[in-house]
Amino acid sequence: MTRGLDAPENYYYRRVFTDAVRAVEAARSHPLTDPARTAAVGGSQGGGITLAVGALVPDLAAVAPDVPFLCDFPRATTLTDRHPYREIGLYLRTHRGRTADALRTLSYFDGVHFAARGRAPALFSAALEDETCPPSTVFAAFNAWAHEDKAIEVYDFNDHEGGGPYQEAAKLRWLGPRL
Repeated sequence: MTRGLDAPENYYYRRVFTDAVRAVEAARSHPLTDPARTAAVGGSQGGGITLAVGALVPDLAAVAPDVPFLCDFPRATTLTDRHPYREIGLYLRTHRGRTADALRTLSYFDGVHFAARGRAPALFSAALEDETCPPSTVFAAFNAWAHEDKAIEVYDFNDHEGGGPYQEAAKLRWLGPRL
């Protein structure tokens, strides 16, 4: 969470997001893959990466971020004391006066900002008792998702596991007609 937090060009997730986009490109280049039927899916950190891929790859068939991490950093870092968001607070505790710089760097990698560029249909999920990825941060990304075909499954009494197998079934039903 804090490796390279001093500047956007050094931040760890810059390489992660680049690798994720390259992975989609590599998968699409395989002769057994239909590039027009490619979706990005992931949960938690994978959900946050899914948001970035959904913004950076222009022609995905669908995206499905489940309880996505890496959303609304300014809120998440003050709302929960669970790791991995807590790592940012611990970093800033020992790097006094660096909050503005850290939040500036994080803004380049915030799922809410990527969501504003989302170009594919999206199915999100949120768990209302999730203390790792607070639901308000997930809803911030969902509300910002630019594509008009979007839905969210909400699990009232679940923590970070989200809907578990119920969400997997919902996702398969939702993805079917889009792929």
